[in-house]
Amino acid sequence: MKWFEIALVVLTLGSGLVVLLDKLVLARRRAEHAGLLDSEPVLVDYSRAFFPVLAVVLVLRSFVAEPYKIPSSSMMPNLLIGDFILVNKFSYGFRLPITNTKFIPVGEPKRGDVVVFKPPHAPDQNWIKRVVGLPGDRIGFHGDTLYINDEPLRYELIGKYEGKGRGRDMTGSTLLTEELPGRAHTVLEWVDRANPAGQGDWLVPEGHYFVMGDNRDNSEDSRFWVETNFLPEQNLRGKAFLIWLNCEDWFCKGSFDPSRIGSGIK
Repeated sequence: MKWFEIALVVLTLGSGLVVLLDKLVLARRRAEHAGLLDSEPVLVDYSRAFFPVLAVVLVLRSFVAEPYKIPSSSMMPNLLIGDFILVNKFSYGFRLPITNTKFIPVGEPKRGDVVVFKPPHAPDQNWIKRVVGLPGDRIGFHGDTLYINDEPLRYELIGKYEGKGRGRDMTGSTLLTEELPGRAHTVLEWVDRANPAGQGDWLVPEGHYFVMGDNRDNSEDSRFWVETNFLPEQNLRGKAFLIWLNCEDWFCKGSFDPSRIGSGIK
């Protein structure tokens, strides 16, 4: 939520400036007028109390790890609706809050990484998908098969999928292991569905990535983006790495699965 990020930055900078101004000017004046102005202003008192907390939260959230909640079924069966995840914010470089401008390069996404990003057609939102195409790759999706550089991927049938909670509408779909180079993972497909959507071939340009959801017939991913089918590198927010809670609503009135707590994201 960009408004939260903006508010956090503004409050941190504002309280920090108040504390600095008090140290350089106001405290000296209070000392010079001891007995008259010896009480600390309320604004200074609150700023001194909240600035360290705000600063720590800002640093951790901007440069270390940020929490997100999965709102849709596009990454089933690996990420479920209601999963609360942590995203590594420095995997692909240190970026400034709000603008997301990279100022220290660290690494680049690898094929199979699950990434959080701002889609080019909805820059105020945060989405999550899996990187399947790297710069220079030829990506194809035909029938139910993903092709990388003209080579079809291998699939291993696991069986029928049984959904849970708000994802139970996927019950009956086919669960498979997709042998993505370097990162085998599970996917869901309705293999008996006629004329599946999202068919085509794409050449990934430099500085961009091709991303797809693991729920192949229920994911608005690179296959369907109209203006551009590719994710610009500068839109990356980080790499998802851990599920720390599963609860379909904020008060856990819906489905709650404690077995998912602490699960790594593959």
